[in-house]
Amino acid sequence: MAHDKFGGLTGWDFEGFHSGGDTEIWKRLGSQVVTVDDDERGPVTGVRFSVWAPNAERVQVVGPFNWWTGDDMELIPGTGVWGLFVEGLGEETLYKFRVLDRNGTWHEKVDPVGKFAEQAPANASIVYESKYIWSDDEWMEKRAKSKAHAEPMSIYELHLGGWRKGKSYLELAEELVEYVTWQGYTHVEFMPLAEHPFEPSWGYQVTGYFSPTSRFGKPDDLRYLIDRLHQAGIGVIMDWVPGHFPKDAFGLGRFDGTALYEHEDPRQGEHTEWGTYIFNYGRNEVKSFLVSNALYWIKEFHVDGLRVDAVASMIYLDYSRNEGEWVPNEHGGRENLEAIDFLRYVNRHLYEREPGVVMIAEESTSFPGVTKPVDDGGLGFGFKWNMGWMNDSLRYLELNPFHRQYHHGEMTFAMVYQYSENFILPISHDEVVHGKGSM
Repeated sequence: MAHDKFGGLTGWDFEGFHSGGDTEIWKRLGSQVVTVDDDERGPVTGVRFSVWAPNAERVQVVGPFNWWTGDDMELIPGTGVWGLFVEGLGEETLYKFRVLDRNGTWHEKVDPVGKFAEQAPANASIVYESKYIWSDDEWMEKRAKSKAHAEPMSIYELHLGGWRKGKSYLELAEELVEYVTWQGYTHVEFMPLAEHPFEPSWGYQVTGYFSPTSRFGKPDDLRYLIDRLHQAGIGVIMDWVPGHFPKDAFGLGRFDGTALYEHEDPRQGEHTEWGTYIFNYGRNEVKSFLVSNALYWIKEFHVDGLRVDAVASMIYLDYSRNEGEWVPNEHGGRENLEAIDFLRYVNRHLYEREPGVVMIAEESTSFPGVTKPVDDGGLGFGFKWNMGWMNDSLRYLELNPFHRQYHHGEMTFAMVYQYSENFILPISHDEVVHGKGSM
């Protein structure tokens, strides 16, 4: 063999990743079908695997191509990234990473940047390269010139698996377009479509941030669904979950035997209420991972906006914690300064890079300046869900109609603060579950 063992990757490829400035890590980390030059045989095609695991003693890529026994990867000097080019492999190849930590324990992990995965309960990553040809040029040109705050917005939120059970992305495309158009909505909002392990869940505990769930088909099938919506004049918003991730052993948690994506201290690195880990927003590589993920859905899937889940849990260090269960910031306060800086960074970056997209915050407190521009000291979101209006209005509607005349203040109180942010008025999935009743 006389070709590059890393498939063309060098230390320079990860300079931005380590500085927090790489916003397209899916082009370098994970798996890609590439062709390299062999000194003796000329061009050679195979799959390039790479994974960030700086504290690992050893890393292998395993799959049916090596009978799941493992091929050793090598560290790309000075990067903390392990790489290997495997000749002869191509699309649809199943694989995982096997990581040996410093205590001598092996951990079998899915690819953090995998673009496709086996259907749960199986979880191997799958090599995937999109071949989709988009037909929404007219929509994308219109989006780039749009002014979201000056245009009507009526959003239909849905869980794709619950809206029509047993249907694929391709089958849902026709039915959903017809229904949403008939109802007169301007946008759909998909509850999380990134890969997650628990079938009955809503999808908010993500194990494959770059992988559309395979429950409904392949990634290009999802592209077709979004394309059809765009052709019908319907925008697409997706729920994005950068606030926490689950503890499943095959996921991001303690990826190389250490707290790589999360904080080591559980007072900073765990949501005990949800049983999940919290991202370490102060780590540059984690920032590159998350910002790249946001941009990935917008660039690769033409998503028109992201609704960021559980923002309050990100920006408050004492969120759902008792005294002594959290660590104050450097000024002694309760604000998570690293998370706030991260949100400002991702919002600024997406609005500058992708004109016309919208970033929506689900923020359940009165944190100031959620939709104020970053340059003016705000978080930089385009819109915020008005949770107060939602709670007040539902409480009013639950009253006996005769008694409502004494509680009109429930309906008017939101007017006191309605101009403090760019609000969206939501009645969401949260309000029709856990015994709360139907609309």
